[in-house]
Amino acid sequence: MKVLICDPVAVVLHHLDGILGHEVTVKTGMSPEELIAEVAGYEVAIVRSATKFREPIIDAATDLKLIMRGGVGIDNIDHEYAGKKGILVWNTPAASSAGVAELAIGLMFAVSRHICRADASMKKGKWEKKKFKGTELGGKVLGIIGLGRIGTEVAKRAKGLGMTVIGYDPFIEECDYARMVSFDRLLADSDIITLHLPHTKETHHIISNPEFEKMKDGVTLINVARGGVVNEEALVRALESGKVGRAAVDVFESEPMDPKHTLTKFDNLILTPHIGASSAESQARIGYELADKLEKFAKGNY
Repeated sequence: MKVLICDPVAVVLHHLDGILGHEVTVKTGMSPEELIAEVAGYEVAIVRSATKFREPIIDAATDLKLIMRGGVGIDNIDHEYAGKKGILVWNTPAASSAGVAELAIGLMFAVSRHICRADASMKKGKWEKKKFKGTELGGKVLGIIGLGRIGTEVAKRAKGLGMTVIGYDPFIEECDYARMVSFDRLLADSDIITLHLPHTKETHHIISNPEFEKMKDGVTLINVARGGVVNEEALVRALESGKVGRAAVDVFESEPMDPKHTLTKFDNLILTPHIGASSAESQARIGYELADKLEKFAKGNY
């Protein structure tokens, strides 16, 4: 099969021709116009998060049978439209779960102990020990919105840290690692809130002004899920008022984030450039899972 790799992926995928006998073309960093001109003739397209497979590109993909997304979400693909065109859309939901969960926990530590600010201060030649008095995670109430694969991995790790874990997920009634509560109860009771859900019409701005008002004063917010699930303007207001005492954000409504975005002005906010799955281990698992799924597709096992 003719395979087009549109985004940087694990090295294993570059050798699919030798491993599985496919005709592989690697063209990363294409603009939408370049992709429209290129995509005809390919049966499979492989993307990560950078390439957006929207309707005009799908219309140009006259021979496409499968779009594979290396990662969890498929919001960068117009998957419903692709389905109407008879094109399958697959992702790798399990491959990066541990990596994203570990980033969420790491950001909780970082904001609670002012690790980034203390590091920056030291590198400026300062010794501001009293300024960076933090808080511990043990004993805190962690509210997890979304108890799928990643949310469950976060809950496992949080329990090991001695946190009280509560969760909300409209599709899950029970979780071995979290006590399920209503959405409003989670907002009211949590010391730290972390989001692990896709960006859909239903979840767009699931955290906005009304939800911030229901939270504890000084709450910590972690978003390593998807841009758009948190209203960024509302987050700015919550940080300015002190309703949100600390926050960490890895995903944004527009990526790459505008370097002049208002969020960049807050010392009590950590920003990272969508690195949840950017671990060597996660990337390797994604690569092998994509290769395995491609082979199953080629054999008609789907």
